[in-house]
Amino acid sequence: MPLPPSALSGAYARLTEVLPGLAITELTAEDETPQGGNWTTAAALAEAGPGLDAYLSWDDAQIHRDYGRQARPDVIASFGLHRYAWPACLLITVPWFLHRRVPRYPVTHVSYDRTAPAHPVGHLAVRPAGFACLPGDEAAALPGARVVPDEEALRAEVRSAVAEHLEPVLAGFGPRMRRRGRALWGMATDEIVEGLWYVAQLLGEIEERRAMRELELLLPGATKPYVGTAAFRELTGPDGEPLRTRDRASCCMFYTLRPEDTCATCPRTCDADRVTKLLATAS
Repeated sequence: MPLPPSALSGAYARLTEVLPGLAITELTAEDETPQGGNWTTAAALAEAGPGLDAYLSWDDAQIHRDYGRQARPDVIASFGLHRYAWPACLLITVPWFLHRRVPRYPVTHVSYDRTAPAHPVGHLAVRPAGFACLPGDEAAALPGARVVPDEEALRAEVRSAVAEHLEPVLAGFGPRMRRRGRALWGMATDEIVEGLWYVAQLLGEIEERRAMRELELLLPGATKPYVGTAAFRELTGPDGEPLRTRDRASCCMFYTLRPEDTCATCPRTCDADRVTKLLATAS
């Protein structure tokens, strides 16, 4: 008998349709959480032991292979955190954005494999620990549903769910990144915003603009432990064309490998260079 779709299946199906480099497998109560081999559990990353060592060895090798140089240990750890946190945040933000459902994922409920060539963003195996939704949602009758009164309450659920999952992971990575507190949560803020913004761009112009509005409401500032706002703004191109950008709360450290090639949203990139990069990307 085929399994009935969960409250999240539709959102994850749409996500992997527009972002085929990411695979998501929803585990049933009977399925074991994958671990060992190419799989790393989020709990192992949080423990900061051999599991994290093995995980970061992949980043070390990749940086050396692709950039022909040895990266600093803190840069390797920063890359490794980004490559996990970016898709992990999508597990929560995409169901919220598409269907107004916010799942909970303790670190013991997520495994990650980023070795399959068909899925360069990675493969996540997940077991939600319930979800929040709005009154009137047909999914409210499903097991594990928890109804919250309004949109602001649901936004609070998003912030709480991401923090619940990432806080132990940040604690595991932090010492290796030589960052703590505000600097780590600045990275988490960026992963939330840039992940959903990117996916919304794949969904089209209307959804991109909606995502920007939603993210501004989600992160208006003073929403600890997150740092700052969604920080979107608009630049003007040489022909008067509007160019959307944002100001990151953190730096991904890529400049340590290629100082001349910073990101368009990097705090180190001036507006003139941002315009050049954004025009090049658009073309």
